[in-house]
Amino acid sequence: MAQGVVAAPGAFNALVARAVANAGFHACYVSGGATSVAAGVPDVGLLTLDHFSRIVREVVTGSGLPTIADADTGFGEEEMVRRTVIEYNHAGAAGLHLEDQVFPKRCGHLDGKALIPVDQAVSKIEWAARASRDCSNGDFIICARTDAKGVEGFDAAIDRAEAYVNAGAAMIFPEGLSSEEEFEAFAKTLRERLGATRVRLLANMTEFGKTPIIPLDRFGAMGYDLVIYPVTTLRVAMGAVARALGTLREHGSVEPFLNEMQTRQELYDLVGYAPGTPWAFPAR
Repeated sequence: MAQGVVAAPGAFNALVARAVANAGFHACYVSGGATSVAAGVPDVGLLTLDHFSRIVREVVTGSGLPTIADADTGFGEEEMVRRTVIEYNHAGAAGLHLEDQVFPKRCGHLDGKALIPVDQAVSKIEWAARASRDCSNGDFIICARTDAKGVEGFDAAIDRAEAYVNAGAAMIFPEGLSSEEEFEAFAKTLRERLGATRVRLLANMTEFGKTPIIPLDRFGAMGYDLVIYPVTTLRVAMGAVARALGTLREHGSVEPFLNEMQTRQELYDLVGYAPGTPWAFPAR
C-alpha cells in the first residue's frame, strides 16, 4: 500500500487463493459473504469463529499472500473481538475488519441495516487494537467498517470513522457508498478531519450492489489504499457451475462445455503437482 493502491480479490478456499496468487495479485481477501454462502448459509452471521479461522488459514496457506479477512461484528462482544484478532493473527492473516452493525448483521449493500451505538463500536475497536499490539506488536491491521451512510447518512459515517480512528483503527472501510463522488468526498473529508493522523482507506468493489463499477486506478486517485473484490470469484464460479449443470441436465453429456473447463494439467499446474514426484506442502 505504501507503493500504491492494492487489489485484493476474494478467495473462498485455498484453490481460489492459489489462482489469485498465480494471476499476479499482491493481496487476498476472505469475505464473510462468500465464506457463508460457500457453506450453504446466508450472510447473516451464522458461522463460527472457528469456521472463519479455518478458511483464513487455508487462504493464507494457499495464496502465500498478505490476506485481510472479514470478521463481521467480531463474533460477540469485546472479549470475543479480542479472541478474533488473536485467532486470525495465528491463522496468518495480515488484518481484519469489524463492522458496526447489530447482530444479526446484513449484507452491507442491503437496506434495513441497524447500527450499534458509537460508544459500543469504539469499545470494540479499542479492544481489537489492544489485541493487535499484544499478539503482533501492532502489525496486524485493524480496519473499522462503518455502515452508517445507509442508516444515518454521510455525515454520521464520517463522524463514526473519525471516532474509530481515534479508538485505534489503522484503516477505515466505508460501506455502501453509491458514487465516485461519495468515495472521493469521504476520503477528502475524513483526512481533513484527522489532520496529521494517518489512516488508510479500504473500498469495497462488489457487484450488483449500491456501488457502481469503479476501476482500481480511480480508487487510488481518490485516496484509497486497498480495494477488495469480495464475491467476484464465487459469482463467476457459481455462474459457470449453474450453466454447466443446466447443460448437462439437458444434453446428458459434458461435451458441449468441455472447452470451458480447466483441464487436468491446468489443475495440476495450479496446485503445483507433478505426478510421480513428491509434493512439497507450502511453508505458509
